[in-house]
Amino acid sequence: MTKKGYTLTQLPYWRLIFVSTLLERDWLVATWRRINSDTGSGSWECCELDERGEAVPHPHPSARRQIVLTDVYCQIADQIGHVAAMSVAVTTPSFGIRVPDVVWMPPEKWERFDREAPIPFVPDLCVEVLLDREMQQDIGPRVRAYVEGGAREVIVVSQRGELQFFGANGRLQASAFGITLSLEQMYFEG
Repeated sequence: MTKKGYTLTQLPYWRLIFVSTLLERDWLVATWRRINSDTGSGSWECCELDERGEAVPHPHPSARRQIVLTDVYCQIADQIGHVAAMSVAVTTPSFGIRVPDVVWMPPEKWERFDREAPIPFVPDLCVEVLLDREMQQDIGPRVRAYVEGGAREVIVVSQRGELQFFGANGRLQASAFGITLSLEQMYFEG
C-alpha cells in the first residue's frame, strides 16, 4: 500500500538563513520607506531603524556639524573620487538601517541598486562625525555593523575632532584608503 501525501524536503541550514535574512531586510526596508515617506517633501529629518525595526530619530544636524560633514565629504571626494554621498541610508546585517554621515564606494557599486531605497549593503567607506550627537554609546556597535556588512574602512570623527580609523581587524593606525582629513579645530571648541 502506497502512502499518499506530501514529502518534506530538507533544505540546507545556510539556505534557510539566507531566505530569513532577505525577508528581514525586505521587512526593514518596507518599514523604513513607510516611516520616511514624507522626507522627500522638504523635510530633512529622517529615521534610522534598529535591528528590531524600531524607529531611531536621526535629527537634522546643527550648523557647525553640517559644515564639518561637508568638509569631510569634500576632502574624501577630492582624495579618492567624486562618488561619495552624505546622509544616505544603508542596510546593515546586524544593526538595522543606519544613516552614516558620509559614504563612499566605487562607481560600479552605485549602479547596482534602487536609489529610492536604502543602499542594500554597506559601502566601502563609512564616516561618522560625533560632533553635537548623543550617540556615543552606540558608536561601537555601529562601527562593527558597518565592517561586518562589508565596509573596508570606517572613520569616526570624535567630539573633539580626533580621527579614528577602523577596518575588519579592528582599529587602524591610518586610513586604508590613504585618506587624510584636515578639519578646522574651531568647530570642535566649546
